[in-house]
Amino acid sequence: MAKRTDAPVPAPHDADSHDLIRVHGARENNLKDVSVDIPKRRLTVFTGVSGSGKSSLVFDTIAAESQRLINETYSAFVQGFMPALSRPDVDVLEGLTTAIIVDQQRLGADPRSTVGTATDANAMLRILFSRLGKPHIGSPKAYSFNVPSISGAGAVTVERGGKTVKERRSFSITGGMCPRCEGRGTVSDIDLTQLFDDSKSLAEGAVTVPGYSVDGHWTLRIFTESGFLDPDKPIRRYTKKEMQDFLYREPTKVKINGINLTYEGLVPKIQKSMLSKDREALQPHIRAFVDRAVTFTACPECGGTRLTEAARSSRIGKISIADACAMQISDLAEWVRGLDEPSVAPLLASLRDTLDSFVEIGLGYLSLDRPSGTLSGGEAQRVKMIRHLGSSLTDVTYVFDEPTIGLHPHDIQRMNDLLLRLRDKGNTVLVVEHKPEVIAIADHVVDLGPGAGTAGGTVCFEGTVEGLRAGGTITGRHLDDRARVKETVRKPTGTLEIRGATTHNLRDVDVDIPLGVLAVVTGVAGSGKSSLVHGSVPSGEGVVSIDQGAIRGSRRSNPATYTGLLDPIRKAFAKANGVKPALFSANSEGACPTCNGAGVVYTDLAMMAGVATTCEDCEGRRYQASVLEYHLGGRDISEVLAMSVTEAEEFFGAGEARTPAAHAVLTRLADVGLGYLTLGQPLTTLSGGERQRLKLATRMADKGGVYVLDEPTTGLHLADVEQLLGLLDRLVDSGKSVIVVEHHQAVMAHADWIIDLGPGAGHDGGRIVFEGTPADLVAARSTLTGEHLAAYIGATMGV
Repeated sequence: MAKRTDAPVPAPHDADSHDLIRVHGARENNLKDVSVDIPKRRLTVFTGVSGSGKSSLVFDTIAAESQRLINETYSAFVQGFMPALSRPDVDVLEGLTTAIIVDQQRLGADPRSTVGTATDANAMLRILFSRLGKPHIGSPKAYSFNVPSISGAGAVTVERGGKTVKERRSFSITGGMCPRCEGRGTVSDIDLTQLFDDSKSLAEGAVTVPGYSVDGHWTLRIFTESGFLDPDKPIRRYTKKEMQDFLYREPTKVKINGINLTYEGLVPKIQKSMLSKDREALQPHIRAFVDRAVTFTACPECGGTRLTEAARSSRIGKISIADACAMQISDLAEWVRGLDEPSVAPLLASLRDTLDSFVEIGLGYLSLDRPSGTLSGGEAQRVKMIRHLGSSLTDVTYVFDEPTIGLHPHDIQRMNDLLLRLRDKGNTVLVVEHKPEVIAIADHVVDLGPGAGTAGGTVCFEGTVEGLRAGGTITGRHLDDRARVKETVRKPTGTLEIRGATTHNLRDVDVDIPLGVLAVVTGVAGSGKSSLVHGSVPSGEGVVSIDQGAIRGSRRSNPATYTGLLDPIRKAFAKANGVKPALFSANSEGACPTCNGAGVVYTDLAMMAGVATTCEDCEGRRYQASVLEYHLGGRDISEVLAMSVTEAEEFFGAGEARTPAAHAVLTRLADVGLGYLTLGQPLTTLSGGERQRLKLATRMADKGGVYVLDEPTTGLHLADVEQLLGLLDRLVDSGKSVIVVEHHQAVMAHADWIIDLGPGAGHDGGRIVFEGTPADLVAARSTLTGEHLAAYIGATMGV
């Protein structure tokens, strides 16, 4: 019998030695020469206070360079159609793999964008109905509400064998777009009395639409000088034809002062300029006008389904594509599972996988016809995750930006399982996160800080979760924080009565929300919280609603312009120096002529990333040299914009530069924890949590007795949550009523009154399952929220 000898262990292959992503000398935004080694095929969580540099390291350095390198593998022709990315400011980046980024950017708010169109589920359903639907009405386009039906005929000229031959051709496309609402599902009814005052003439300023002033506005000049209307005749005396021309005339070419222009009726002009845009993208005064003048109702022709009658008449069994899209996705998945048709088996399998992914990720309560603009940030992020769940790709880097946003503690466990599953398939998972439940499952933790803005940008800790707990950093110290339930709660000063609320999935809900206290509305994702608060709390006088909508602003926008702080500062400078306020605006007369007030000069390099170089004339200060000679309190305007909020608060609070209006805005910014921001920092460089708090600081000035906040802890570090609770307390103690939609247990524990919705999501929710104090909720443990809150504050389940 041959003797067995132990074979020598082979030396590791060189290819197996690349098991780290190495970052050395990262300097993007506020990073200060950061160097980290991130293990591959592991789950790494990046944490730290809001503004400490997490996103700068993960998204702007690692993920951005990975994407740039992938883009460079395409031809220059293809790169010309792709976004141009510049190389991040970093010395060394090694060991990168393909990055798939799942960020918090809201899905497009186009009126025709729905959950189905954003995830390809609609595309598969359209193919399914075009193959199996009875009666058969055409190709998948016939079931699409984005494709109009068109037909045409005419002569075409074709060259064949040196001869020119004329042929008659005709074509037709059968689309599914409802012709009445053009695939939007709603029609707008305009209240004409809000557009003009019929007792006045055009010359007297009859048109009351924002922006249509008498003093030389081009749009109004087209009306008055077109020759179709008498500018001095009161509108109520117009003939039928004049009224038709004024309100509804089709676009017509006219010549005014030798310039060719297009005349168009007032109603279609408003529809194109204001109603075709997303409401949230409009300026506040125009949005107020649209809310006042326009009512949106479900299209009477398609019943809000967006589809033609032919598309709605084609059915599989008793279900049309409109019925399928209106179903809750968990129910739709069951219906698809019941279809057994070998001819479309691969399509059914793919559709089943997509719909099951929705359910698995906790979005089974949505429907495919839900407009994508109505999804919360957390929902939008999870919708983007769907296409990656069943992927067979391995050795990919998945980058997540706070994937637990908008999730109830009950749903966070499910998200953790998904992150671990992606890792276990052999992928590198990088997560920017604040929640202790997610930090706890990390294989590796990178803690940035110690502070925010210029006080951050360094690595405070790198290692295991246990090491972080013992490390003494801000995150480590707060990781095991447990808020205590209030022993005494405030007494309400009144109630806000909601009766028979039926918005979305609410089931005839009656509830009294107490006023004069901190009231928290909670429940699992999709239980109806936002529907109750935003759909039933009357908006208008006295109600200040701060939602999760994105802050809109260009790279010229900064905290000073967004909050209105720059206006009193400009006036103070102008008064002190006896000149015009416009000189102190980098977007107006005071702008450096070389860079037009941008501070940098952009050079477009076609398919390569554009280069931004500091303007040589103003050295990045954005103003003309003559403007910088004017001082207030010994500082010029560019030095003021370089100040932090804390510095500026002191500067404008006393002495020669004392400006009460500016000081009031700065105090609010400091109150929400933004004391470290510089006044001139571009809005595009702010983190998600910073933008949310900037919006809160801006709206705090609004005169209102009731504040409605939608998940204000979004993007906040555990340490920042304490500061937010202090702010909410100050609001309530000053006589305001605060209603918060929130999942964070620390906010629930701090509340005076809790309203819990559920018990489930979608059609399993929409009911009030608990009303009372946090202490009663913990004692009863009758709901999912109660159980998780009890576990959070350290109460044992058996007590």
